[in-house]
This record gives sequence, structure tokens and C-alpha cells, in this order.
Amino acid sequence: MERTPERQWLDALSDVLLRSHLFQPDELGGAFADVMASLGVHATIYLADEEQHTLRPVPVPGRADPQPQPVEGSVAGRSFTLVESIPALNAPAWWIPMVDGTDRLGVIEYVFDDAAVADGRHTRRRCETVAGLIGHLITATRPKGDHLRLVGRSRPATVAGELLSQVLPPLTAATGRITVSAVLEPCYDVGGDGFDYAIDGDHAFVAIFDAVGHSLKAGLACTTVIAAVRSARRCGHDLVTQGRTADAALTDQFSDARFVTAFLADLDLETGLLRYVNAGHPRPLLLRGGKMVRELRAGRRLPLGIPDTAERVGEEILEPGDQLLLFTDGVPEAGVRTGDPFGLPRLADLAERQAATGLPAPEAVRRLARAVADHRGGAPDDDATLLLAEWSRTAAVRVLPTPL
Repeated sequence: MERTPERQWLDALSDVLLRSHLFQPDELGGAFADVMASLGVHATIYLADEEQHTLRPVPVPGRADPQPQPVEGSVAGRSFTLVESIPALNAPAWWIPMVDGTDRLGVIEYVFDDAAVADGRHTRRRCETVAGLIGHLITATRPKGDHLRLVGRSRPATVAGELLSQVLPPLTAATGRITVSAVLEPCYDVGGDGFDYAIDGDHAFVAIFDAVGHSLKAGLACTTVIAAVRSARRCGHDLVTQGRTADAALTDQFSDARFVTAFLADLDLETGLLRYVNAGHPRPLLLRGGKMVRELRAGRRLPLGIPDTAERVGEEILEPGDQLLLFTDGVPEAGVRTGDPFGLPRLADLAERQAATGLPAPEAVRRLARAVADHRGGAPDDDATLLLAEWSRTAAVRVLPTPL
């Protein structure tokens, strides 16, 4: 009996999945290409580099590598930035976004031998399903070796950059009620910036950190604080105790009065109640209806590492669709060296413009980071990290390749 197209694609999925358990990172690209070739499809995986400027092909043994695709100004880049499946302009082909859950990893190019198949009614959905599987497999396979990490890098990382990359969560996470997305610059040489989040039950925790200095010691201080906050949070402790746990960890491990500024927040996903502690950090911006309505000014305490007996916790009632923009001081201070700091008014204005576009959260925050880098010009004086949290069901839908 002749196999239907549905059965052929299902068999291909099963083949990739069964073989994936023993994949080495350098084997994934070739194995995937072989399976898709059996369907009359020439497939190439492109991974976004860590700065999200270029989509880089995963090598396939015995095949010349295609050219990398720029994120700006290419069909591949449009598919990546919008998390949208797009047909090629002059070929029987599709560009399909590749995500792990909702974290953007890159795109897959599918080129079909038969143009009628490319235009088929179910072709896009089949390609998206396979891309979803490959996204999960890349995340599962990457830690086994260096190959896939190196594909996604345009230059080597510093020791501090390597350290933080192993500690930080994925850049984007979304559930049915909230989307969180972050960007770090310079991604290969980040010193003391970091972020964290946890979404469980009816609560979402988000945090951003900035350790004093730009060195391996700053990276060690940031990772120490992230670990301390996670430890306290996972033991059921509140925001105040999380901060005090970080104080103790820093004073125990460092003898040079090292400190870390931080913003820790807990959002009740049912009621919209946001409770927060600001440990000497720049005040986050609250956007509502695409407009910046206020800075969050309460909940102040000393930076982490400087014990503070205060138990001040700020509170804010969010409305559905509200966005919370967290950032480190490297963002408003970008350009200080040239006498033209980026500043909070410019950041607020650009945040409002991005909110008006309705772009997926990871793309909105990527464009904000790009604007900061363009304004700064040249090498950064300090790390610049942005985190955007949106309490919205529609925000989550925007980061999915296939709408639910």
C-alpha cells in the first residue's frame, strides 16, 4: 500500500526522534538533511548567532555550506524576527521559524523538488511541526559538545561570558498568561549583568542583576547572587528573604565589599498584583496601552551584598496587557563617553514605539537593544541588559510559529 504524505512525514519525524537519542551535536544537521531528502526536500538549519544579527547554517557533511543570512533585510531574517512562516520569493521553498518552546533559535529552509508539494495545503503545518521537533532536539543535543554552540558564535567568548551563559535561563519564555524576554550586550563579553525568571502556578518571578565592575569577579558575583536568590525562592522564601540570602552569599564569598544591584519581582497572574524589591537598581518602566505610565519607585533597599534590615516591598496593580521593562544602567548610560547618553526619555520613547508595532516580545526587546548599541557606537563601556515582561495572553500567541 502506498504511503500517504501524512504517513511519510510522520515516519520522517519518528526516524529523526529515534536517532536523536545518540546524536552528537555535529551529527544533527546531516541526519536531519538525510531524512528530509527522502521526502524530496532539501533542508538547512540556520541558528541565530548570540548577538541575533546573523542566521548561520548548521554544516551538513559532503555539502557546501550556504551563505549566512542577515537578520535585517532577508526573508530568513523576517521569518526569525516575526516568528512567522514565509514562502520563498522565487523558489518552491519555505522559511520556517525554529523555536524551543517559545525561545527563538533560528530558522529552517525547506526547498522542495516538487513545486506542487511546496504549495500543498498542509505543507506549511508539516514543516512547522518538524521545525518544532528540531528546535527541541537542538536544545537537548547542544550540551553534549561544542559544535552547535560554535555555529551560533561570531567570535570567542570571554571566561566571564562562558560562565554566565551556563547560568542564565533561555532568552524567552512564555506561558498562556505571560511572556518574558531578555537581551544581553555584549553577549560574548558580558561581565556582571544577568537575569532570571520562574513561572509556576499563579505566580511569575522576574529579576535583573548588575554586579559592580566588568570582569570575571563581576561574573562570579552575579552568578553567586542568581544562585542565592534561586535557592531562597525554591525554599519558598519571599522577596525580602531572597535579598538577604544574596547578601549573606556575597559577604561569605568576597572580601572586597563587592555588591550587586538588583530588581526582584513577583507577579500574581490571577490578580495582577506585582510585589517588588529594588536593591539599588535603575527603576523599571511600566507601559500600559503602549504608553509609559510610570517608573516603579517603591521597595527600595541597599544593593545586594550590603546588608539592609529594611523590609520595604513595593506594590503595583497591573492591568491585562501591561508591560514591565527592566534594564541595567548600561542602557541609559550608553553613549556617556561621547557626551550623549541614551537616557531614560529616549528609552521610554522607543519602548512605546515598539509596543505600538505589536511585534513578538523577543523581537521588540532585540530592537531596543539594537537601538542602544547603534546609539553607543564602538565598544561598550558597560554591560547593557534589557528584560521585557508582558502580562498578556495575546503576547504569548505572538511568539508561536503556529497560532493555537
